[in-house]
This record gives sequence, C-alpha cells and structure tokens, in this order.
Amino acid sequence: MPQHILIGRRRVIVSKILCVARNYADHAKEMGSPVPTQPIFFLKPTTALLPNGGTILLPPQSRKVEVETELGVILGSGGSDVPGDEAMALVAGYAVFFDITARDLQAKAREDGSPWTAAKGFDTFAPMSEPVPSAGISDPHALAIRLRVNGTVRQDSNTGRMIFRIPQLIEAASQIMTIEAGDVIATGTPAGVCPIVPGDRLEADIARVGTLRCTVAARNR
Repeated sequence: MPQHILIGRRRVIVSKILCVARNYADHAKEMGSPVPTQPIFFLKPTTALLPNGGTILLPPQSRKVEVETELGVILGSGGSDVPGDEAMALVAGYAVFFDITARDLQAKAREDGSPWTAAKGFDTFAPMSEPVPSAGISDPHALAIRLRVNGTVRQDSNTGRMIFRIPQLIEAASQIMTIEAGDVIATGTPAGVCPIVPGDRLEADIARVGTLRCTVAARNR
C-alpha cells in the first residue's frame, strides 16, 4: 500500500527512501570507517516508513538494533542531473527521521561481502515525524539535533556538521537515479548511535523541524 505523508496541506506519496551513510565525520570515526570523499547512498523500502512515530518492532533475526537520528528532506519535485545551485528548489519539507539498523546483520553482511538491505529494511525501521514546509526553515544546515533515550541524551549535534550538504546530496543522487516528488532523503547521523531494546522510549528533536517520539517492542514471529 502506498505511504502518504502531509507537508502542510499538501499530500504526497513517498516514492523512495534514500539514505546517506557517514555524512558526519564524528559518526564515521565512531564506526571505525573512513570519512567519505563523495556521498554514499543506500535505500530503505517505503514499507519501513513509520509516519509520525509509533512503535519500532525489533525483529527476532537480530540481537543488536541501533537508532540513528537524522534530518529528513522531502522532495516536492524531481529530475535527473540536477545542478547543485538548483537543488534546494526541489525541497518541499523537512522532518525528523530515525534510521533504525540491525547492526549485527549489517556487520555479518559486510563480513560476507553481501548487500545489507535486510539490516535496514525491516518494517518500522524508518520512523519519521510529521514534515514541516521548507519555507519555514531558512537554513537547514544550522539546526540543533538531539536524541534522548529514556530521558538520557545520546546524540547532541548540529546539521551544520554535515560533510555533504543538501544541494550536494540532491545533485549526487540525481546523477545516479531519477529523483521524484515524494522522495525522502535521510541526510546522515552524527555520533552517538546507540542500541535500543524493548521498553525503550526514544525522543528526537531538530530545532524548528519538530519532535519524533517512538517506543520499542519485540516483534513476534
């Protein structure tokens, strides 16, 4: 079933969820990975989307699931080979986004040299807050971003620390694939990625964008 989201009074169908890996240097360092010299993208299925938060269901296949807080960018129009200086005109809204990852499955896939789609693609692994229109955000690269787990701050940073900014991400993505209205671009996470377990309460804030709240539960087979 198509996933719909509202941006102000505009309803859009989510086309794809395009995520950016290692877009904050401190996160790359905590993961023991090199800082990239160009954007690294991966996809989540739209079935993973959890609009307006809710309950994240931990799959029985994984013993280590982690949460990453990100600024989500929702496109209102698309194209191919979009120049960076025209890219921001495509942005319709912003949201708080959780990239949920089955880290042990990702590590095993990397060890085997296999794709790690499963580690990112379970249902409920893409919670997102209600978007706000882009017109209300004068500079998306100067926003405080913070995650609390059970009331304890686990991530505390600023979108100004992105390695590749939104125009660069849109330009690079559009050189690989056609980007479309309704695409969600998750722009990467700062340091402080942490495991989650059943019973946890997650609350993430991005200044002027909003708050995303989720609970965590085990998924039954």
